[in-house]
Amino acid sequence: MLSKFINWIKPLPDAKNPLTDEKQIAKQYKHWRIRMFLGMYVGYVMYYFTRKNLTYAAPSIMRKFNISMLDLGIVSSTSYVAYGIGKFISGLLADKCNIRTFMAIGLIGSSLVNLFFGFLPSLPLLTLFWGINGGLQSMGFPPVAKGLVYWFSPKERATKWTLWSSSHTVGTSLGGIATGICIAIGGWHAVFYIPGIVGIVTGTILLFTLTDKPSSIGLPPIDVYHKDTMPVKRQSGLSHWQLLTKYVFANPFLWSLAIAYIFIYYIRFATLDWSTVFMETRGIENARAAFLLSTMPFVGTLGGISSGWIADRFFKGRCTPVNLIYLFCLIFCLLGMYHFIHATTPTWIMVLFLSLVGFFVDGPQNLVGGVQTSRLTVQESVSAACGFTGMFGYGGAFMSGFGVALLVAKWGWHGFFVSCIASCILAMFFISLTWKKEAVLNKKSS
Repeated sequence: MLSKFINWIKPLPDAKNPLTDEKQIAKQYKHWRIRMFLGMYVGYVMYYFTRKNLTYAAPSIMRKFNISMLDLGIVSSTSYVAYGIGKFISGLLADKCNIRTFMAIGLIGSSLVNLFFGFLPSLPLLTLFWGINGGLQSMGFPPVAKGLVYWFSPKERATKWTLWSSSHTVGTSLGGIATGICIAIGGWHAVFYIPGIVGIVTGTILLFTLTDKPSSIGLPPIDVYHKDTMPVKRQSGLSHWQLLTKYVFANPFLWSLAIAYIFIYYIRFATLDWSTVFMETRGIENARAAFLLSTMPFVGTLGGISSGWIADRFFKGRCTPVNLIYLFCLIFCLLGMYHFIHATTPTWIMVLFLSLVGFFVDGPQNLVGGVQTSRLTVQESVSAACGFTGMFGYGGAFMSGFGVALLVAKWGWHGFFVSCIASCILAMFFISLTWKKEAVLNKKSS
């Protein structure tokens, strides 16, 4: 039984008869690139649909179980710890597994947890099951990172990667709309069991939609097909562990990005997870707050996509300049959010600042832990590298849970926004350390 499971999840073998006809190769590449992209996109939308539903249901859960903001912070932080550690482990495993089954298993498992989560009777069980959900959720991104690197060339990677990255904001935004509807009709349990059912169906479809690397269906490597050059080339003769040590663990530029990712994720999840609670303290009732907040990830989609397009169009794939510009703008958007979110403020002004925060945080979030990380390591270790930076990012997500609850309890919402602005500045510093390295790699591949 175990051997059958291992054979099921290990990388698919290269096709016995590789394609040689150029027209057939072009036709098959076009078909499978679209199919892989859409499969990974829709699959990850559902990953977020079964993860961020807790965010929008938070005020209702607090009232249902008579728990405090600190109690709910423990639930979310437990999930982030499990996700962060799991993302690193999943990154190591995904490089040695096939994209199709790895992604589907995680989504189906997470969906099963969601089916039962809304009916759990106590805080300890909520914490335990949401922690399990965090671990299963960590299986979503590493196989996608592998798929994007193997199916899309370096010259188009920023655009394609950030376009795919909009899946998490689409998932979060759809979750906000669905949650608002459920809360409005009085059924917060449906916030969990409906995504659970849809997630199981989607995970099953992924098993019949996705494949693995191009070579598994007889296609040449993407760099050969697109006549492109990989930014970092693997040194021959290295074992898998030596590969990880050289191109991931001992890579100082990945460490810089990983530390920057702590602060980026802190801002992203702090503003996303606690904004409904913040708006309630400003006199905005929960159902309306959920709908207002849905604009943040929705417009964030445009921010993420535009950041990749700008990187490819104006900086030849370099991400550092774009990240610094976005984070600088984010500082002023956070100030606006703090001063203009009130029950008496016109709706369009509240929507404007919530949207701008989403726009300018999504660019760096998509580029740093995905595109930029993939450009600073070799193709064979990209899942591990993304899992490595992602693990650090979820250290920031952990702080955005219980840490924000403590911060607000002591210094109020003023302290919360000061911490977000300070995080912007620190992230800008660590990202700037990769400026010269990216320029050198661009020069080599041009």
